[in-house]
Amino acid sequence: MPSEQSLTERLLNGEPRAVARAITKVESGANGAAALMKEVFPKTGNALVIGITGSPGAGKSSLVDKLALFYRDRGERIGIICVDPSSPFSGGAILGDRIRMQTLGLDKNVFIRSMATRGNLGGLARATVDAVAILDAAGFEKIIVETVGVGQDEVEIVKTADVSVVVLVPGMGDDIQAIKAGIMEIGDVFVINKADREGVLRTEKELEALLSLAHRPDFWNSPIVKTVATENKGIEDLAKAIESYNDFQKTGESGLNRKQAIARWRLLELLRETLLVKTLKVNGASDRLEKLALEVAEKKRDPYSAVEDMLNSI
Repeated sequence: MPSEQSLTERLLNGEPRAVARAITKVESGANGAAALMKEVFPKTGNALVIGITGSPGAGKSSLVDKLALFYRDRGERIGIICVDPSSPFSGGAILGDRIRMQTLGLDKNVFIRSMATRGNLGGLARATVDAVAILDAAGFEKIIVETVGVGQDEVEIVKTADVSVVVLVPGMGDDIQAIKAGIMEIGDVFVINKADREGVLRTEKELEALLSLAHRPDFWNSPIVKTVATENKGIEDLAKAIESYNDFQKTGESGLNRKQAIARWRLLELLRETLLVKTLKVNGASDRLEKLALEVAEKKRDPYSAVEDMLNSI
């Protein structure tokens, strides 16, 4: 087994196997994961992180596939993270994006990683942010994060992406879904995919009307791009829209404010996770948790007093 130092060096040199091992390390929470991320962090900040979100069936995977091909043809290295839903019982996930992206998976300049949510809401796996940082440090110029597509819990993508792309399709009621999900506030670029379908103009007009009501603090006017991903139409326009927002962020204070908000969220997440792990490591805490869970299940105790009981016993 190579030492941690050699793993970090190989990772920073962009070796795919080292990148994969590093992501596995942080995803599983193995010993040395925190030390690895401490070494990786100073080397980050060079990649453009693009978040792709939207309702299931909107064609996110096809869009990611074509966008990655577009960037690859420009000679760039692309990292792709596909977050898949996991079973609440087994914890496993059907990593279908690997099947859909077989052509890209064979390219040495493209790194694809599927991650299971492991019960996390928000469309993102717990270790997604760390995986993005690892790919960034490994020299990937574009990192595309495709979320689960759960609809109303997708807003966390904005906390890890430089540019958030919301994918809608005509005739699926996505305009209403967008309001319910709070997606209007997080979308930096809106894509109407499958634009060869009937009803695309109606969807575009409704989206324009909704965007006119939304007031962003940075005064950015989110563009609407029409694509047909399966036919590779509109992909260049999408890439231009992504670049335009990235350039816009660099001109004012909004970019730094966004990075500060992301950093604050990440600190809170790490603090919450660390405190939980420390709490459960206290002698007898795990057994106490199981006992309280049974009492709550049998309606002998409510969850709130159970938590209070557990905190008082630590």
